[in-house]
Amino acid sequence: MATFAVSGATLGVARAGVGVARAGSERRGGADLPSLLLRKKDSSRAVLSRAASPGKVLVPDGESDDLASPAQPEELQVHTLVPIPEDIEEQTAEVNMTGGTAEKLQSSEPTQGIVETITDGVTKGVKELVVGEKPRVVPKPGDGQKIYEIDPTLKDFRSHLDYRYSEYKRIRAAIDQHEGGLEAFSRGYEKLGFTRSAEGITYREWAPGAHSAALVGDFNNWNPNADAMTRDDYGVWEIFLPNNADGSSAIPHGSRVKIRMDTPSGVKDSISAWIKFSVQAPGEIPFNGIYYDPPEEEKYVFQHPQPKRPESLRIYESHIGMSSPEPKINSYANFRDEVLPRIKRLGYNAVQIMAIQEHSYYASFGYHVTNFFAPSSRFGTPEDLKSLIDRAHELGLLVLMDIVHSHSSNNTLDGLNGFDGTDTHYFHGGPRGHHWMWDSRLFNYGSWEVLRFLLSNARWWLEEYKFDGFRFDGVTSMMYTHHGLQMTFTGNYGEYFGFATDVDAVVYLMLVNDLIHGLYPDAVSIGEDVSGMPTFCIPVPDGGVGFDYRLHMAVADKWIELLKQSDESWKMGDIVHTLTNRRWLEKCVTYAESHDQALVGDKTIAFWLMDKDMYDFMALDRPSTPRIDRGIALHKMIRLVTMGLGGEGYLNFMGNEFGHPEWIDFPRGPQTLPTGKVLPGNNNSYDKCRRRFDLGDADFLRYRGMQEFDQAMQHLEEKYGFMTSEHQYVSRKHEEDKVIIFERGDLVFVFNFHWSNSFFDYRVGCSKPGKYKVALDSDDALFGGFSRLDHDVDYFTTEHPHDNRPRSFSVYTPSRTAVVYALTE
Repeated sequence: MATFAVSGATLGVARAGVGVARAGSERRGGADLPSLLLRKKDSSRAVLSRAASPGKVLVPDGESDDLASPAQPEELQVHTLVPIPEDIEEQTAEVNMTGGTAEKLQSSEPTQGIVETITDGVTKGVKELVVGEKPRVVPKPGDGQKIYEIDPTLKDFRSHLDYRYSEYKRIRAAIDQHEGGLEAFSRGYEKLGFTRSAEGITYREWAPGAHSAALVGDFNNWNPNADAMTRDDYGVWEIFLPNNADGSSAIPHGSRVKIRMDTPSGVKDSISAWIKFSVQAPGEIPFNGIYYDPPEEEKYVFQHPQPKRPESLRIYESHIGMSSPEPKINSYANFRDEVLPRIKRLGYNAVQIMAIQEHSYYASFGYHVTNFFAPSSRFGTPEDLKSLIDRAHELGLLVLMDIVHSHSSNNTLDGLNGFDGTDTHYFHGGPRGHHWMWDSRLFNYGSWEVLRFLLSNARWWLEEYKFDGFRFDGVTSMMYTHHGLQMTFTGNYGEYFGFATDVDAVVYLMLVNDLIHGLYPDAVSIGEDVSGMPTFCIPVPDGGVGFDYRLHMAVADKWIELLKQSDESWKMGDIVHTLTNRRWLEKCVTYAESHDQALVGDKTIAFWLMDKDMYDFMALDRPSTPRIDRGIALHKMIRLVTMGLGGEGYLNFMGNEFGHPEWIDFPRGPQTLPTGKVLPGNNNSYDKCRRRFDLGDADFLRYRGMQEFDQAMQHLEEKYGFMTSEHQYVSRKHEEDKVIIFERGDLVFVFNFHWSNSFFDYRVGCSKPGKYKVALDSDDALFGGFSRLDHDVDYFTTEHPHDNRPRSFSVYTPSRTAVVYALTE
C-alpha cells in the first residue's frame, strides 16, 4: 500500500485555471451624511503573476491506530436536498420583493415531496450544545423590528427589509424542521467527507452531476474499480470501508485520496470538498487530498482556555508565510515561538491571520481558496496550527481568522469549480457565477447544500481549531449582484435596498452570525463591507445582519488621498469628519493602512511620507533629513488620531507599526497575458515577501522609535480603554492653527498638525476638573522625537470655559506632535 511523506514548505505552481491574485477594493467617494461611512473601496488589490517553487510539506507517514471517534449511526441518511414548503410558519403571504430574489432555496435536481431526514440521534428544533456546564443555544428569530427604532429612515424601505427578514425566518424554520436546527445543520463535516467510526471509514460527497464515482488513493493503488461508490436520490455518493482484519484503518493516516468521477465534462479526479488537509508534493502540479486522522498520541490537545472577548479590539493582522525576517515561507511553529510573543509585547490583544484556508496560488494572499476545511500546508500541519492557537490563548490573545466565503478559486484541479462536471454545483451558473475582476467563482447562497457547506465551514474552524472569531472577507461582493464594482455609493438608501441586493447572500450572513453568536457567545464577527450597508452591525433578532464590527475602510482611503497632497493643505474638519462618520450603535474596526497598501504597486504610509530616504537616512549615527523628520512625526500622528477617533477597534498589518520600508512582492515568474505581452517576474524571489522585524528592533535605527510609539499607543489604550469610552467629544478642529483636540474618557488628545508653528499657552477645553499629566507624547526622544515637552509638569484646570467645554487648561503644543493628557486626580 503506497503512502508518501515529504517535508518542508510548498508553493502553488502556475497552471491553467488557477487565476490571478484576488483584487481588493478600488477607492472612491461617497455621501456626506452623518450616519454614513463616507467612502468605499472597490476592487484594485494588486494583480500578481503565479509563483512556482520546488518546496515540500510535512505529511505524517505510517498507519494509524484504531481511533476512538464517535460512531456514526448506520441509519443516518444524508438526504440533503429538501424542498421548502410554501406554508412554512411565519412566511409572508404577499411580499414586496424590492431588490430581493423570488427564488426558493435551489437544489441541483428536482425532488418529490418532503423527505424527513431526522433520526432519533438528531433532535428536532433548536438543539443545545453543552460546553462545560454552560448551555449554548442558537436563539430563535426575533421580530426584526428594532432596526426601525434605531434608524427611522429605514421605515421608507420597510417592504424590502421585512421581506429580507421573512426569508431569514423561513429558512430558519425549514432548517429547524428538516435538519434539527442550526446546531445540527452546521455539523455537516460529521456526515460528509471522511468520517471514522469504530467499524471503519465512511466517505460521502455531494456531487449530483456525476454519473459514477469511486474513491481512489494510495490505499487501493488508485484503482477506480476497487471502491466504487453508490449514489442516493439526492446526489450524495457514499462508500463504507471496514477496518482491516487487524483492526487498523482501511486508509492509513497521511495517505493521498481523491474521488474519481465520470462527469458531464469527462472523467476527473477531485479532492473532496470536505478534505481536512491538502498538500502539493515536490515536482507535482496538482495538490493531493490527504486522509488526515492521526493516532491519539499525535493529536494536539489544547491546554489553555480561550480568552474572553475584550471591550476594545487591538488587532495585529498577520500572514504566516511572510512573517519571518528571512526570505522564506515561515511556519506555524516559528510564528508561534517568535511572532506571537512580539504581538503580545507590542500590546495588541488579538491576532488576525490571513491565508489559513488552503489556496493553490500563494500570491493570492489566501483569497483564492481551494480547500475550505484544510489549513494551508505550506506552513505545517493541522496540529501545528492548533499549537499556535493554543499558545496565543496562553498569552491572552484572541485569534481571528480571515475567512473567505465571498468566492472560491476558479481552479478546477484542486478546488470546487466544476467539481462534479457542472457549472452550477456550488455556484451560480453563467455570468452571475463568475467574478470577472477576481477571476473567481461565486457561491449560490440560495442553495441548501451551499448553506450547509459554508455554515459547517465556519463551525469547523471555531470548533476544531478554537479560533475566536472571523473577519469575513469581501462581504460587499456578496451582498450586491454588482459586487460593488464600478459602483459609487452616495448614501442613498435605495442603493442598499433595491434589485441589486442579493437577499440570499444577506440571509446567509444573518444565519452565520446567528450560528457564531449562538454557539460561541465570546466569538468575534467582523465584516469587510465597503458600501456602508445600514443595519450591518445590528443583531439579527433586531432585524440586522448581525456583525459585531464593520471595517471602517473609508479611513485608509482618506489617508491615501491626503498623502498625495502637502500636509499644509490638509483640512482638520475633513479628517475629523472621516474618522467619526459612522452609524450610531454600529461598532467599527478602524485602520490607517492594511495589507492592501503594502502590496507591490501601492505604497505604505511610511513610504508615501519618506520615499527613498528610508533607505539612506534611518540610521541614528548619521544626520536625518527634513523628509525623514516630517515622515516619522506624521506617521505617529496619523496612527494615533486614527485609533483615537476612528472606531471601537483598531487594526495594524504586521510591520507597519515601525514603517516597514519594503512592499510585498510574492515570488513569481514571468507571465504571458492573453494579448501576448509578457510581464516580467521577480525570479521567484522571496526577498520582498517577508517582514523585517529586525529593523524595528534595531536600537541604532529610527524604525525603533516608530515601533516604540506604536507599542506605547497600544498600552495606553489597554490602560484607559479610550476606544470604547462612552465619553467622546471633539472640541476643536482649527483650520488655521491645524489643531485637533478631543476627549475620550479621562484623556484629552491634542494634535498640532502645523508644519512650523508651535503654540505656547494654548488653551485646551475639557469637561472634568482636576490635574492632568502627559500620558503619551509623540515628541518623546524614545519615539524619535525632539523632547520639547517636560513630562513632569502638572496641568491644573480652571473654571474657564473654552471651545464649548466648561473647563480648560493651558499647554505648550509643538509643531507636528500629538500629546495625550490623562486626568490623574
